[in-house]
Amino acid sequence: MQFIAPRFIRAAALAGLAFTVGVAQAHTGHGTSGISEGLAHPLGADHLLAMLAVGIWSVSALPAGKVWWGPTTFLLSLVISAALGAAGLQVPFLEQMIALSVVVFGAMLVLTRLTMPVSWGLGLVALAAALHGLAHGAETPASGFVAYALGFVATTAALHIGGVVAGLAMRQYMARNATWAMAGLGTLCSGSGIYLFSQL
Repeated sequence: MQFIAPRFIRAAALAGLAFTVGVAQAHTGHGTSGISEGLAHPLGADHLLAMLAVGIWSVSALPAGKVWWGPTTFLLSLVISAALGAAGLQVPFLEQMIALSVVVFGAMLVLTRLTMPVSWGLGLVALAAALHGLAHGAETPASGFVAYALGFVATTAALHIGGVVAGLAMRQYMARNATWAMAGLGTLCSGSGIYLFSQL
């Protein structure tokens, strides 16, 4: 873990803050055509929290050398389900389930001290990603799905990388307090998910 320089962590944090300026709910108030809208779409609070949580959880819960399994699983499920959403597949109460996925990811962070089978964790990641992907796909413009998809995949990947960097930084610089910090972040994440759910 020694390769993570403090300057790099500060730069990643600043980039994350820049990304989140003006964040609002993901599914209202902006257009959905072209790559720029695709880039902006995952910056809604529900998507952003979920994707950062996946990166942090992957560092904390997955075996060494398999950290990227979490983000990769999320991205693959996201793209497949977005294509299904663009094709017209609809799921009732989708927004509510997305908010609940944020609650679940927060709980997964809180429970990182407990051993969870990797397949279970990745299964939850894939299921949540499918919900988020359906929401992205449902808001695809009449034309330009590829550009739009490239945009939201790029932002999703960036958010996952930010989560991984944050998780590695916590493990390296907080040492024995990292578990408690993870639990605190998980509690905040779940609380935010409950709030988002209450607003729907």
